Amino acid sequence: MARGFREEKTRNPGVTFIQGKSKATGRAEKIYYITYYRQGKRYHEKAGREGVDGMTARLANNLRAARMEGRELPNVERRAAEVRLKAEVEGRWTIDRLWREYLSQKPHLKGGNDEYRYDLYLKAPFGGKVPGELVPLDVDRLRMNLGKTLAPQTVKNVLELLRRIVNFGIKRSLCPPLAFRIILPKVNNETTEDLSPEQLGRLLKVLREGTHLHEDTRQIMLLALLTGMRRGELFRLTWGDLDFQRGFIRIRDPKGGTDQTIPMGDARAIFQGKVRGKDGEYVFPGRKGKRRTSINAHVNAIKKAAGLPPGREFRGIHGLRHVFASMLASSGEVDLYTLQKMLTHKSPLMTQRYSHLRDETMKHAASVAGKIISEA
Repeated sequence: MARGFREEKTRNPGVTFIQGKSKATGRAEKIYYITYYRQGKRYHEKAGREGVDGMTARLANNLRAARMEGRELPNVERRAAEVRLKAEVEGRWTIDRLWREYLSQKPHLKGGNDEYRYDLYLKAPFGGKVPGELVPLDVDRLRMNLGKTLAPQTVKNVLELLRRIVNFGIKRSLCPPLAFRIILPKVNNETTEDLSPEQLGRLLKVLREGTHLHEDTRQIMLLALLTGMRRGELFRLTWGDLDFQRGFIRIRDPKGGTDQTIPMGDARAIFQGKVRGKDGEYVFPGRKGKRRTSINAHVNAIKKAAGLPPGREFRGIHGLRHVFASMLASSGEVDLYTLQKMLTHKSPLMTQRYSHLRDETMKHAASVAGKIISEA
């Protein structure tokens, strides 16, 4: 009890109060206390505040009875139990703790889609559990619940993130392996976006001459077309990743896994013409020199100016990555293994979607040969 305040009795034995003031509103309020004996020991405890806790003399009396009968712990024992529980939880490698450790080692994910997915879909059902407490039913239930409102690809991304967090803990011996596999749903979303020569010409004109549009976004889109880099890879790109002497770009932590390098090619002129800012290491920094997280509004403005299909019919930067791959595949001069390395695909299966373009080019070459022979 606060010093200098006199306790006043209520009609309920063992329940007293003092007149205090609410810290939030400054208004007068009663602060209730209870006195009782339990196992021969006397307790005098605060029951709650009238304004903040909604405490009354009757509720304080009910609380006093519950503690006398052992249905509730005294304040001092309850706090000790909370401290023990917190220490126990913090000593365990829960999903939430594994995620925080994973995020600390991959700071570029902070503020991105993975953090959004974890906070929205994984934290509540799994955050307090250790991986060993997960059972297949937990994952199946998550898959079914998410499937009611989310696109199949989003459900797959959430489950893949859960699997990645658990595997992170397993590889570092922070938790034992799961007794089951987290199976990712199969999603048929293999789309290969492309632009007609007319559309590509309009886009290039806007990217090079549209000075009224966002400059960094124009350069990022042009780089996606010249290098096939992903949006996140372009956002993470630092000046230290550019090797002008050898003519290569280092891609850190790509989707395929380990760091890789790709040739700079004609992208060199863009980098050399860009003025390095004083407040950051990123080639295309966001606010206050930090890593950029989104340029959707600027991309949509450029797509509109170039007369490109709206929305997901042609997905800005990722669509340009497909255009880059399609151009190389259909040229007949780049084999699929080289294309796989250029796109930093982990598996050649990802690159196979462009194989039909190369086949068509070879068929055309064969027909040209036949035509020449016929004319001869």
